[in-house]
Amino acid sequence: MTLSTSARRRLRVAAALITTACLAAGCSHASSSDGESAAGGGEYAIWDPYPQFDDSSDWVRLLTGCGTDAGVTVKRTGYDTTDLTNKALLAAQQGNSPDVLIVDNPVVSTLAEAGVLTTTAETKVDTSAVEPNLLAAGQLDGKTYGIPIGANTLALYYNKNVLDAAKVDPATVTDWASLTAALAKVKAAGKKGITFSAIGTEEGSFQFLPWFWGSGANLTQLDSAPAVSALTLWTDWLKQGYAPNSVINNTQTTSWQEFTSGDFAFSENGTWQLANAKKAGFPYGIIPIPAKAGGTAPAPTGGEFVTAPAQKDTARYATTDKIIGCLTSADNAYTTDTTLSYIAATDAVQRKQVQTTPDLAVWVDAVHAAKGRTSDDLGTRYPKISEPMWGAFQAALSGSKSPQDALSAAQQAAAAATR
Repeated sequence: MTLSTSARRRLRVAAALITTACLAAGCSHASSSDGESAAGGGEYAIWDPYPQFDDSSDWVRLLTGCGTDAGVTVKRTGYDTTDLTNKALLAAQQGNSPDVLIVDNPVVSTLAEAGVLTTTAETKVDTSAVEPNLLAAGQLDGKTYGIPIGANTLALYYNKNVLDAAKVDPATVTDWASLTAALAKVKAAGKKGITFSAIGTEEGSFQFLPWFWGSGANLTQLDSAPAVSALTLWTDWLKQGYAPNSVINNTQTTSWQEFTSGDFAFSENGTWQLANAKKAGFPYGIIPIPAKAGGTAPAPTGGEFVTAPAQKDTARYATTDKIIGCLTSADNAYTTDTTLSYIAATDAVQRKQVQTTPDLAVWVDAVHAAKGRTSDDLGTRYPKISEPMWGAFQAALSGSKSPQDALSAAQQAAAAATR
């Protein structure tokens, strides 16, 4: 692929915009071969963000099998999420992109705008069965750039022992008022309320978004009255002692560690903690994050998209389509999403997951209500909005600014950055 000067400039800009937080569980160089095109077999390169899986894993065996089914040899490389994005941008500049690239969903719009990715219309990838709210994370200007391999999102884990001692029925927690009332009862019973991550990174924004969106706020107006109410909810929890001051520095991992101490009633965390919850040593349950006025708040989607970078030899796309179709087929998606602790991207596989593991029902509901961070056609504007937003909740939680002043400053910064 030969890039014009303007395309190369977009690639350089894209590299500066990439959001590098890894929001999945726990969260390697190959190049596209110059070998034969689709009709004649050859070697096809796949890059993914799962370096924890070696050649003996089910994941790599799946990749190899999909290549074999398509009549080609797969050369797979697993990178750390941050490294993968940088490698993908460099490879596009050099004209040696992999045939299949699996990337964190907020990165898709950045790579697409930079001209790195093909659309699913070009490669003929079938996305018709994918849940629209999940597919939206890979869409930009009306075009779709890949297919989700699965999704994770956020909900509230709770400690049954703590809630029982405080005489709180988790089924009564249906909105912000009932949640705050529950936290007050927990504190009165001598226990701790809720822990979450409000660190000044994308990880903190990921955790703030359910409350922000659950208030009815929109990312294009960070200082709206609903947005201020969301940040006020968090700051009031700290002032009342319902949440610890440590949330300002908590990652999702350290927040989870606080919850597993057994003293907290609630923890905002994701599907990737399910296995750890079962080893926590106390009975637990899970409820959706409530919206301000009731119902399930839209939480952001995590998870990766399977994409097809642009190739000079467009005849390769036919085989690329076969490989991607194999990776995201119903049977393989079920196995892969189980391995990655993801909720599937299609209704049929989601139903199979719940039949096998009833505990996943609440997560399926959460995923149905979820939305991509780059949705609403924000695309590459999202990182420029997210950073001022996390600066705002850091300022408010530390007490250096009121929620209104913090978000007003954030809106000014975001507006200037996205002009």
